[in-house]
Amino acid sequence: MFTLDVDRFTFELKDGALKHVGASNKSATAKLYDVESAEVREFGDERVKITCEDDSGNEIEVALGPEAASDVAQELTQLEAESEVFE
Repeated sequence: MFTLDVDRFTFELKDGALKHVGASNKSATAKLYDVESAEVREFGDERVKITCEDDSGNEIEVALGPEAASDVAQELTQLEAESEVFE
């Protein structure tokens, strides 16, 4: 399941292209549940990309810098050691 919470965005559809119009101080949240596959790979020279996909073909990609990627890896290792989720 994919959810997208877009806070007061205004879009313009012109010549087949979708464009955000208005102030650039907006925010959005995307969530993907029931992930069926996840992949981690290099992205350019300075990033790591995590790609997650559900069984409906919805996909989210996140590009992280090396420090943030290392933090995520450490947190997963710690959670695996301490949580019943991994039992």
